[in-house]
Amino acid sequence: MSEETEGRGGVTRVEAFSDGVIAIIITIMVLEMHAPKEPGLAHLWALWPVFTAYALSFAYVAIYWVNHHRMFHFASRVTNGLVWSNILLLFALSLVPFATAYLGEHAFSAEATLLYMCVMMLPACAYLWLQSEVRTTGRQDSVAQDYHRRMFRKGVATSAIYAVGIPLTFLSPWLGLACAALVAILWFLPKSPLDALFGT
Repeated sequence: MSEETEGRGGVTRVEAFSDGVIAIIITIMVLEMHAPKEPGLAHLWALWPVFTAYALSFAYVAIYWVNHHRMFHFASRVTNGLVWSNILLLFALSLVPFATAYLGEHAFSAEATLLYMCVMMLPACAYLWLQSEVRTTGRQDSVAQDYHRRMFRKGVATSAIYAVGIPLTFLSPWLGLACAALVAILWFLPKSPLDALFGT
């Protein structure tokens, strides 16, 4: 089936495949959390870095799933660019469980935080490419354009925050993680400060 004839049915298949991969990514992250062999609250408390890393990463993956689902509402056909940008996004997200486990096991060390921040920047960049493909080949009505305009601003801001957070990690891992948390807050807000700044 060619790009010209593979319409919404093909888009639905791509979205369903993506949903499955993201579900597997979340499952892998959960399986990386191992209960302590010894009983007692002290041993449970010792796992706080692992759980915190998991919670942060779960929030990120959830944010990507929600926004991926909303964006594909505006996709009208499958193109090579859409397929491969989507595959790149899924590949980048598939690295999150490893970076999360490393961050938790090494208790937010500078090296683990640096790796985590670099890994988290990859899906942010991939998502910008995917959104560009959907915006170019999908619905062109005013609702779609308004959505893409707002989401593109968030995407660029996200990449910029990661770009600042990576070097800040060399000063303190907590500064880098603060930038990561800021990204999550930016995407959780229904309307970000960027919307008010640009009047939409």
